Amino acid sequence: MPLLPLAPSAARVQPSRIRELANVASGMDDVLSLQFGESTMPTPPYVTEAVHRAVQEGWTFYTANQGLPSLREAIAGQIARLHAVEIDPAEIQITAGGVQALNLTIKCIIDPGDEALALSPNWPNGSAMVEMFGGKAVEIPLARDGNRFTLDCEALEAAVTPRTRMLLYASPSNPLGWTATVAEQRTLLEFARRHALWLLADEVYERIFYGVAPDSGAQCNLSRHALQPAAQSSGQVEAGQLAPSILRLCTREDAVIVVNSFSKTYRMTGWRLGWMVGRADFIHKAAQLNEFIVSHAPSMIQRGGEAAIARGEDDIAAMVEEFQERRDFCAGLLRATPGVDLPAPEGAFYLFPQLEGVGDSFRFALDLLQETHVAVAPGNAFGNGGEGSIRICYAPGMDVLRPAMERICAFIGSH
Repeated sequence: MPLLPLAPSAARVQPSRIRELANVASGMDDVLSLQFGESTMPTPPYVTEAVHRAVQEGWTFYTANQGLPSLREAIAGQIARLHAVEIDPAEIQITAGGVQALNLTIKCIIDPGDEALALSPNWPNGSAMVEMFGGKAVEIPLARDGNRFTLDCEALEAAVTPRTRMLLYASPSNPLGWTATVAEQRTLLEFARRHALWLLADEVYERIFYGVAPDSGAQCNLSRHALQPAAQSSGQVEAGQLAPSILRLCTREDAVIVVNSFSKTYRMTGWRLGWMVGRADFIHKAAQLNEFIVSHAPSMIQRGGEAAIARGEDDIAAMVEEFQERRDFCAGLLRATPGVDLPAPEGAFYLFPQLEGVGDSFRFALDLLQETHVAVAPGNAFGNGGEGSIRICYAPGMDVLRPAMERICAFIGSH
């Protein structure tokens, strides 16, 4: 009897090349791992204590599909403090991690045959989800503008078809560290408005930002539609600790969804807690669909998220300072290595050096792993524009970074 086939939409989804290389690394001893986007710093103790206390207090039952009202209120308060934007808690959906927020958002927007534009190189999960739901992901490589990336306006305009439903981008970017300037965000918002597209902004790394992004960058045929300024609020964080958010520019009626997570900011990768902000009718539908996906994020973990927001600010500042020191150390070694072109990373905790003469970045990363026992992510895992590069995560400690970077630079120099 022949085997029944899988759904064509599932068969179209390609395996993660990051995971493929990581599987090789898992069978080796003494590997220095820089391939995953995860800090080695532990979750803050006040978060683990809050979760333990929540379990003892009986927070082990179902919550609403949209999440605990108290957590949504805490997130709304944080957005007001950080971005000077007033968000109704009804416009916030709690999810089981940022990945689930992306999944739920794309499920609400993409039908089979629809198309989604994705700025590239990009973390592959968003494009894979589009394909998983029967859509087509169209990757638009960012352009180089000196030492940074910027929008390719002509490529964006040329990619729009009658089936295009959404534009997806991440800022700060994984893998580039590129952070959209306010001018670039205006461009993306006006582009989405003009073409009647949903705009999905992944802002998971918003707190891992090393300075004010220059208010420059490509602006594509802006029309006369005024962008609504955000309402002002007191208690904002200092510039340099917070990447610009599209929430400051869009109205509450815009078709804009912002995805965020506790994973990177609060070192809670394994806890799986995230959220998204969107138009009230969109969030209402997302909450309904959540019933049929995971029901809700774990009750006690949501209580841990409240503790992270309430007590995490000092830890965030210290963490970002540490990441910036690690970034500068790694970038200095790479820029001193012949054949390496390293655009300036403005946020997140990745370096994405372009390597002269490398035509198969997976082969390069595999050879690097087998010869030096250092694992990095191949650039071609991140779509169009990623080939010829590797992604290095500098979130691990210096005890890992120092020997790993010495081996990487020596390997580049010898190849």
